[in-house]
Amino acid sequence: MMLFYEPERGDHGLPHDPFKAIVAPRPIGWISTRAKDGAVNLAPYSFFNAVSDHPKLVMFASAGFKDSANLAIESGEFVANMATGDLAAAVNRTSAPAPRGRSEFELAGLTEAPCRLVAAPRVAESPAALECKVTQSFQPVDVDGKPSDWVMVIGQVVGIHIAESVLKNGMLEMSLARPLSRLGYLDYAVADEVFQMRRPTLEDASDS
Repeated sequence: MMLFYEPERGDHGLPHDPFKAIVAPRPIGWISTRAKDGAVNLAPYSFFNAVSDHPKLVMFASAGFKDSANLAIESGEFVANMATGDLAAAVNRTSAPAPRGRSEFELAGLTEAPCRLVAAPRVAESPAALECKVTQSFQPVDVDGKPSDWVMVIGQVVGIHIAESVLKNGMLEMSLARPLSRLGYLDYAVADEVFQMRRPTLEDASDS
């Protein structure tokens, strides 16, 4: 049997809505920004992903206009730092509801590192970071055209940092980087077991 429910009715009969557990794993956008007065902000967003490769676009979505979204829109830039298993505790600490102006870098014991093309700092301890310039920000709408309470920020990647420690044979080695992902509820996962599959030809795909 399959459980079926309509999200707007919320008639799943379960202790918690399973939607976010189904759309999983989700990469975590560890977003750093800098305000015009120089204050920095760092927060994790599990509604984060790549949008396209040409141009290289990434997005994060915020439940309301929180500091990261506000500062990214105001400054026109942000940095998406790679969240990893080794940094999981620090990533979690930066999700604390600190007041605007309080540095989550300081709160989590992290080091600010300068970027090349944007004013926002990157997380020095992270093995990879994407410097981004904001291209769009908007509130998605529902099927009736009603704007949601969420805001989506899309940025074009203008600079990429990668630590040599996670490179192997000229490629980013996932078993070394161990990226952290968000599952449902309070669950997380670390990508440290990797396998490869090549895209098949039509003949290979239809071969039984």
